[in-house]
Amino acid sequence: MRDVLRRMVRANRPHLHSLPPAQARAAYEAGAGVLEIAAQELPRVEDIAIPARDGHTLPARLYAPRLERALPVLLYLHGGGFTIGSVATHDVLCRQIAHLAGCAVVSLDYRLAPEHQFPTAIHDAWDALQWLAQQGATLGLDTTRMAVGGDSAGGTLAAACALLARDAGLALQLQLLIYPGTCAHQDTDSHFRYAHGLVLEREGIQWFFNHYVRNASDREDWRFAPLLAPDVEGVAPAFVCLAELDPLVDEGVQYADMLRMAGVPVELEIYKGVTHEFIKMGRVIPEARQAHADIAAALRAALGTTTAAV
Repeated sequence: MRDVLRRMVRANRPHLHSLPPAQARAAYEAGAGVLEIAAQELPRVEDIAIPARDGHTLPARLYAPRLERALPVLLYLHGGGFTIGSVATHDVLCRQIAHLAGCAVVSLDYRLAPEHQFPTAIHDAWDALQWLAQQGATLGLDTTRMAVGGDSAGGTLAAACALLARDAGLALQLQLLIYPGTCAHQDTDSHFRYAHGLVLEREGIQWFFNHYVRNASDREDWRFAPLLAPDVEGVAPAFVCLAELDPLVDEGVQYADMLRMAGVPVELEIYKGVTHEFIKMGRVIPEARQAHADIAAALRAALGTTTAAV
């Protein structure tokens, strides 16, 4: 991890938060695969379209580790501070999850800020989850075995979707939360302890959220900050995957504790010595490969896929 950080300093590329959003998206996409494992070949990779409530069509990509029908499915929501990131930037990760977990993965290109501010992203994510539950069988998916997950901002969306699913009576077997943002004002100790020099900078977080939220009251909405949810009892079991050296680690622990206190089954893993974004550094960070295996094991246990695809 130190070597990765040293290389980043030597590369001397501009921080994403110093760029306009369109340039930041291009820069993030250009570097997305540099530290990742080789892309897993799968027998089925299919681009699909999912309708949103306002008539917009959301691009998505379906990954299946087998051609057999009735595979359980994970809706995956990418990270990027609601401002950058895409199906393309998380293609390798989603391929690996599908391969190791033996389930289908649907990765969603929800709309990004600042063109589409809060609550568009959560509306898109929830619309996609409901559509999968209703129409997934037409894609050969088993909609009685569903999970929702994501990293960073995508983890925030996944946590919010799990709450919406509970309220709507939509049964989920797991919520996969990879270093999710859960607090309203980024004021935990870890936000100050790990504010600089560890991939995700405090200024970057502020840049992302300044593009995403419309006003101060949006921050008090539990769909932005799930720690503010009035009640989390009865939501899907959670696998929470955190990085030790991450501004978001404290709020991730707090959310896991909040779920546990409400009687929700929670498995929490804090990967030592790694930073935000480590999940996409499997070529050089062994903890990333371990996290891939742990995520797959949690999905297999929850969705009833007993072995990884081969």
